[in-house]
Amino acid sequence: MTETLYGNTPCFLGAKNISATKSFEDIDAVVYGIPWEGAVTWGDYTGCELGPKVMRLTSARYSGYLPELDHIDVFEHMKLGDIGDIDVVPADVDETMRRITKFSSELWKSGKFLIGLGGDHGVTFPIVKALAETGKKVGIIHLDAHYDNLPSHNGDQYARCSPFARLYEQEGVRNESIIHTGIHGPRNMPEAGRNAKEAGAVTVTINDIRNAKDLKQLAVELYAMASKDVDCVYLSICSDVLDFAFNPGGPVDGNGLTSYELLTLVYEICKQGVIGMDFVEIYPQQDPNQNSAHFASTIVLYALAGEIAHKQQKLVTGAHLSRV
Repeated sequence: MTETLYGNTPCFLGAKNISATKSFEDIDAVVYGIPWEGAVTWGDYTGCELGPKVMRLTSARYSGYLPELDHIDVFEHMKLGDIGDIDVVPADVDETMRRITKFSSELWKSGKFLIGLGGDHGVTFPIVKALAETGKKVGIIHLDAHYDNLPSHNGDQYARCSPFARLYEQEGVRNESIIHTGIHGPRNMPEAGRNAKEAGAVTVTINDIRNAKDLKQLAVELYAMASKDVDCVYLSICSDVLDFAFNPGGPVDGNGLTSYELLTLVYEICKQGVIGMDFVEIYPQQDPNQNSAHFASTIVLYALAGEIAHKQQKLVTGAHLSRV
């Protein structure tokens, strides 16, 4: 029987409820929610603070079985725990950023594969800040339509258009290993591209992806860039890297990735070895059928399948080296 986290909300993908115990024993990957939306809205296009709840609700329909990936059943290999939501303070941005950093710091100490469900993209900064403060040098693969690197929005330096501006400044994050991937469309501001270039970050546009002959090889190349001269690679995914045809509950951006392209990239990137990930900017109010929230389950399962493949490859490599 699926455990509920609160009310009628189940743990994500049938995970074990560890919100009360905070125990990571026998857990391989930890899910947590960040029900936060800052002040950057357009008219009534809002509501991504509801994303973690609705992604959990829709996840109840899914198993961990992926026949298209060699018939893997993810949960035969990994035990998933759901630790609940970070207690954000809607009226206090600075306090919320502090709480996300503190909560994430405790999670990073566990050494588990972490999966953050947003929330707007502003949450990525305090999550990665907490990771960098553990002493690790961090690279980031950032899958998004937009750079999200503007200095601020109406004075809010932690707005969802600004997390990478803050990460450029963060000690412990190597700017040259920040790979802005899938960038496209006129909702980017001209200065965003300049900001990335000045910071030393790498831009991979939607056309670069489309012109690549092999998505799997592209994923290897992205990881090679992100992992250069760092200790770990973090994966951050905004839903609007998808074309709006595949993402009715996300920001309205055309000319984006297909669901197949995103899943392939996520799986192949995670096969190389990432330390954790987030998936942000699902707006349930815009999506009566909750298609985008449903798709989050598949994205996370593909990431976990990639993590399993990575661990298995390490075992094979280790066994080979022991025989040499």
